[in-house]
Amino acid sequence: MRPLAEQIDFVVGVDTHKHTHTAAVVTPTGGVVAQLTVAADAGGYARSVAFARERAPGRRLWAIEGTGSFGAGLTTALLEHGERVAEIDRPARPARRSGAKSDALDAVRAAREALARDHLAQPRRRGAREALRVLLTTREGLITARTRAICHLKALVVNAPEGLRHPLRHLSTSDLLHHCARRAVIRRTRRVARCSAGRAGAQRSRAQW
Repeated sequence: MRPLAEQIDFVVGVDTHKHTHTAAVVTPTGGVVAQLTVAADAGGYARSVAFARERAPGRRLWAIEGTGSFGAGLTTALLEHGERVAEIDRPARPARRSGAKSDALDAVRAAREALARDHLAQPRRRGAREALRVLLTTREGLITARTRAICHLKALVVNAPEGLRHPLRHLSTSDLLHHCARRAVIRRTRRVARCSAGRAGAQRSRAQW
């Protein structure tokens, strides 16, 4: 298989962040041609494509950090425009001497890292696969939250005074949840009734005046 440097004319490295993306056009030999920082929105994506077409004409590859997080929107836009995209792992950022952070240097590093690799990782496809990932992640989060809530509820029962603990001690998890839900509904109903009665009394008092 031919090296990447023989397959492309330019690599566009991109350092992605929540609010901005910084792109750097690099030649196959590692030289920096141009750089650009844009907003991480639809307008910024369009500017990035126009920038690459002007400063990196011909065969080009986009080397993007975080294609599944901050770079997801840009990656989707590039694929829709028929651009070739590779995913570059986001490295740990070493502290620089000045203490400053340079997105431009990180964008150049992403491009040069792509040139140095024998195999490039393709970004995950969006669409149905992304929808399924969101669904599974949400389900996992709900299960974790439910398990944590049940453990917390059981701990409260164990540490409750005997008068409260005794009727709940032998209930199954399902019955315990139903019992607590019923008690919550009853308390809320009583609270709403008291508030309604208070408002009605206030209205009668104003009417008498």
